[in-house]
Amino acid sequence: MPGKSRPNGRETFTDRERALDEVNVRLLTELHDDPRLSMSELARRVGMSAPAVTERVQRLERDGVITGFRMEVDPAALGMPVAALVRIRPGPGQLPKIVAAARNTPQVVRCFRITGEDCFLLEVHAPSIGELEELLDGFLLFGQTTTSIVVSEPVPRRPLPIPHRR
Repeated sequence: MPGKSRPNGRETFTDRERALDEVNVRLLTELHDDPRLSMSELARRVGMSAPAVTERVQRLERDGVITGFRMEVDPAALGMPVAALVRIRPGPGQLPKIVAAARNTPQVVRCFRITGEDCFLLEVHAPSIGELEELLDGFLLFGQTTTSIVVSEPVPRRPLPIPHRR
């Protein structure tokens, strides 16, 4: 049954895939295009009642298909025009400390655990190069950092494509 966990507590890909019937794909596509749609407008667009649409969207959230709705703000508008990608190669026993530091540093907007020589990739924003340096110094306590400053974003962050049913 879609959204139900297996005995190990994990859903399988096919559980989530089954949750994406034709109606749910239409709902996701509409929300994909405009996440601020009201439930009544979304219902009108897919030809259903607002309570039925609300129940389906809530089920998609509960089942972990929809994981959230976000507001995106230009970091420069908040006084943080410097964006950087930081790779971190931890010292021995430092993995949990890096995770804690990333969680506790508001300028870290994304943190990935990655494969390869480095273990983490962080996306950070800062008001200036000097303040970026201070932020990086905090992570140097736990390992070696390699930083790339972002100069442009030819493909801005976008939602994943919604698979269409045939």
